[in-house]
Amino acid sequence: MGVSNVMRNIAKNKVIFDVFFREKPAMMLVELKNADANVYASVLAKQIDCTYSHVVKILQEMQKAELINFKKEGRLKLLELTKKGKDIAGHIENIKSQL
Repeated sequence: MGVSNVMRNIAKNKVIFDVFFREKPAMMLVELKNADANVYASVLAKQIDCTYSHVVKILQEMQKAELINFKKEGRLKLLELTKKGKDIAGHIENIKSQL
């Protein structure tokens, strides 16, 4: 399979993945799951190429759904996945790898 065919398949897979999932929220969960260190909303916004305010709105919804917790350290709010959030992020990664 040539490089151009591989690139076409990657593009096609991204399109179908985006059909099933909203890209930014799905990527937020995956980024949090795979983070090596503490993650803040501002760092997450940069990682997924999204505005800070949009990330905060999504994180608030994820907190309501018990997918993430905010952990305060002084004035900073760290993000951490709950068990449910880790499970869902793992499923998202698995589905994405199969597309």
